Amino acid sequence: MIGPKLLEGLNDQLTQLLGEGPQKTQEELKRGANQILQGAFSRLDLVTREEFDTQQAVLLRTRSLVEALEVRVAELEVAVKNNTVADDSTNNAE
Repeated sequence: MIGPKLLEGLNDQLTQLLGEGPQKTQEELKRGANQILQGAFSRLDLVTREEFDTQQAVLLRTRSLVEALEVRVAELEVAVKNNTVADDSTNNAE
């Protein structure tokens, strides 16, 4: 969520920008508004689309590895359990 101080700052800057009235050209207004928005966005904790996509790919690879490890651990648990049962049977038969 955008903080109230940020919104107040944006409002003050836009008021200053637009307060000068009709003598400003449309291009100057666009440029000023763009600068204000860039300043506001730079204060936010945002990432680029490229950074997001990279991290998403890393997450997908990590998730695949975790799932493979979960399967392997389950297999090892079954093997250990079967070994323990086999050992108990052998010990009881003696």
